[in-house]
Amino acid sequence: MQNVSRWYGNVVAVNDITMRLEPGVTGLLGPNGAGKTTVLHMMAGFLNPSKGTVTLDDKPTWRNPEVYRHLGLVNEREAVHGFLTAEEFVVANAKMHKLPDPKAAAARALDLVEMTEAKDRRIGTYSKGMRQRTRVAAALVHNPRVLLLDEPFNGMDPRQRMHMMTLLHSLGERGHTILFSSHILEEVEQVSGTVQVIVAGRLAASGDYREIRRLMTNRPHVFAVQSSDDRRLAVALIAEKSVSGVEIDATGLTVRASDYGSFTRALPRIALGEGIRLRKLLPSDESLESVFSYLLEA
Repeated sequence: MQNVSRWYGNVVAVNDITMRLEPGVTGLLGPNGAGKTTVLHMMAGFLNPSKGTVTLDDKPTWRNPEVYRHLGLVNEREAVHGFLTAEEFVVANAKMHKLPDPKAAAARALDLVEMTEAKDRRIGTYSKGMRQRTRVAAALVHNPRVLLLDEPFNGMDPRQRMHMMTLLHSLGERGHTILFSSHILEEVEQVSGTVQVIVAGRLAASGDYREIRRLMTNRPHVFAVQSSDDRRLAVALIAEKSVSGVEIDATGLTVRASDYGSFTRALPRIALGEGIRLRKLLPSDESLESVFSYLLEA
């Protein structure tokens, strides 16, 4: 993607994003409504960019059906006919790709996602996680070099999630280029070494997930604190280097910390030194929106 924007009337969904995907697994991270799905749809050729270019192997994805020989996509929204069995659905996709042996290709794809035993049941009888795995099998049936997945772990139980994470990791190691969207950092951390963070349609951060996590952790934080002696604790905290402000009211303390790690290490030491018992310590600004907004400003 090169300087890509996409708008709908006066609404800007994606704003001047430049991104290059290499072989391996990349996580597309951001809160709901950030523009992740729009990015994936432009990459897949479903949407044309209002500005900029989206290419696969230097060829535009928009109005270029040839890209689907090398690309697989799993949308967030389901579009699977419930009256079909998993095998019938994946075989139909194999036939659309004009594979020489559609049934064998479907069997391999269903085995990859552990759906072989249930392949003869109608999709309408499946759980959400099983339907999701069936859709992933359909996207993998032609062994694409590029795989785009929109919130692929939705509806999966913990065992299914771990299996899917292992599968994506192994595909990445074999040289496939995989991009999956998520609003949960831990999902990205377990599968991908590389993260692209989108906030309000803009690319807020890009790089190794450890660096992104460090940015998130070390950002300024607001904590709600209650103790056995709030006034004495407030006086002691004001002298702490990592504390930028302290407010006290009937419910306890509101502490503004300039560094999450330094403050959480200093607080127990200070309380112990003052002989104060801590009763509550809660971050009061831990919404995804606040975390991602900080990355956008960083």
